[in-house]
Amino acid sequence: MSMQQYYAKILTEIGEDLARPGLQDTPIRAAKAFSFLTSGYQQKLEDVINKAVFPADNREMVLVKNIEFYSLCEHHLLPFYGRVHIAYLPEGQVLGLSKFARITEMFARRLQIQENLTKQIAEAVQEATGARGVAVMIDSAHMCMVMRGVGKQHSTTRTVSYLGEMKDNQQARQEFLSAVPEVF
Repeated sequence: MSMQQYYAKILTEIGEDLARPGLQDTPIRAAKAFSFLTSGYQQKLEDVINKAVFPADNREMVLVKNIEFYSLCEHHLLPFYGRVHIAYLPEGQVLGLSKFARITEMFARRLQIQENLTKQIAEAVQEATGARGVAVMIDSAHMCMVMRGVGKQHSTTRTVSYLGEMKDNQQARQEFLSAVPEVF
């Protein structure tokens, strides 16, 4: 059965009429949307990076803040969204700035939990750059807490992943934390 057919079955199971004008094309639209929202499964880090790693003498922290993302919770298939902040300590090479957003998108467009998303982004930046250290922080809102369940409208979640010197060096961690704003 195709994804479109599964969506048609789901709509029928909840009591909807697929012949209703507003729903006639919904199964195909829903299948296309879900395919887009999970397109990260078809991407590989080396393709996303696309050789945009460049030699550099800078050894000071590079920080890319406020990268917007949208993902789907693997437990409920409901959205969670927010901002990602990525810092790294270069070791002879730097990554093209747009690649941080592309790495974020690659992992966010998979069924996720925020804790894993944070770690996956950090590990990918580490792999791509060979950095001495990496820090990733994500602030997000989860629709599984807002739209259903406990229904807490203003709850947010923050996760952090530190690798290398960003994990071991308190001063580097503090520099990162002081540079990252509260998002919500």
